[in-house]
Parts: sequence; structure tokens; C-alpha cells
Amino acid sequence: MSVTPVLPPLQTQKEQLFNNIQLRLGGGIIDLELDPKHFEAAYQYAIATYRQRAQNAYEESYSLLTVESNQYTYILPQEVTTVREVFRRTVGLETGPAASSFDPFSSAILNTYLLNYNYAGGLATYDFYAGYIELAARMFGGYVIFTFNPVTKEISFVRNFKGSGEQLLLWTYNLKPEITLLKDPSIANWITSWTLCQCKMIIGEAREKYGTIAGPTGGTTLNGTAMKAEAKEGFAELIDELKRYVDWSQPLTWVQG
Repeated sequence: MSVTPVLPPLQTQKEQLFNNIQLRLGGGIIDLELDPKHFEAAYQYAIATYRQRAQNAYEESYSLLTVESNQYTYILPQEVTTVREVFRRTVGLETGPAASSFDPFSSAILNTYLLNYNYAGGLATYDFYAGYIELAARMFGGYVIFTFNPVTKEISFVRNFKGSGEQLLLWTYNLKPEITLLKDPSIANWITSWTLCQCKMIIGEAREKYGTIAGPTGGTTLNGTAMKAEAKEGFAELIDELKRYVDWSQPLTWVQG
């Protein structure tokens, strides 16, 4: 009994994409001058181009970072592209995971006004309380100043944490995984089309090296120039599609300054 190997989901999606492109290029009817590594190279270029030009290639997320005592530099995962903001759970105390921060004013607000809002307090009281939390965070280290290197993925905090175990909340923008791009109907078709055009360019480069192949009846003319022209036209159309946000990317907003 033969056992069919189960490919990872990403590899399965890529195999389906490569088979689709091979058939669209006439594979099975004519011999193609492409090896698996050519398909892979064309696909990787399509992914890189899309991530460079499309907003929909990124996603917003939140993650926790546990800090260590006297350490202010950390390495984030490779998929992180931008760190927008860092939040702390405390007002600014240098405490570990076992310690607690008790604020009597916060407890009084919670018990008197928020839990019993039918009898006392109201929206104005809640607004005052939210303003108090924001002011206390600004005065006592609730906000963390940091720098982030998008190349090395190194984040450095302008603070020397004295305790270990505190968790910071990172507001980040990340690269969408490849499997997500290939399963998204608004993106997968664009990536497939770009990979197809790149394969045409590769074939055109190879066929253009020799304009004709000698034969007993005068030889055969190769269509390398025509395939390169088709690829260039396809590239221009695909770039124009991104400008019209056909992949459901968010349009640009107003910029002041």
C-alpha cells in the first residue's frame, strides 16, 4: 500500500499555483524551458513586489513582551515591520509579576461611580476618571519611549527596568503570512498573474538568446521578444491594478504638513 505524503498547507497552495501557471503557459502541449526553481524565483519576486507596493500585505496586531531586569533591548519576530506604540499595565511602578499596584482613588471610582452608576456618577465622572489615568501615566512613566529598527527588528526602550516579569503591550504592524496571501481571493489572483508574467519574462530571455533554431526546412523562429513584450505589458497592468486598489487595500488618507 502506497502512502501519499501530506504536504504543508503553504507548499500545497504553491504547488497548485505553479500547476496553474504551467498549464496557462501551454505545459503538456509544448515543452517549457522552466525548472521548479524558476517557478519558485518568479513566485518569490511576486510576493516581494506585492509587499513593497500594497497596504493589504500587512496586518495590525497586539502582542505581549515580557521585560527583564536591567535589559532595554529586545529582538522582535521577523514578520514585525513597525511598532506603533507601547503600553504598560501599571502607572509606572517597577514591579515584577508577583507584585501588585493598588490605587485607592481608582478603587473608589470603581466601587462608587462605575459599579453603581444608577445612583451616583455618570459619563462626566467616567470622563474625569479616564483623564486622571492618562495624566497619571504621563507623569509617572506609564508611557514608554522606544526606538525600533525595521531591518534588525531590534526595539530599544529608553528605560532601565528594575524588575523582571512585567508585560508590555506592543501595538505592531506585521507582514501577512504567505498562506494568508494565497488564500485571500483579492490577493491570490494578483500574485498568480505576476508570477505568470515573470515566467513569461524568463522564457522570453532564454528564447531571445537564439532568434531561430536551424532545421532541415529552414529553421524555427522563437517568440522570445513577443513573450517579453507580453510580460512587460502584464507588469504595467498589474501595477495599475494596485493603484486602483483592486486587492482591497486601503486608499491613502489626507496628509497634513
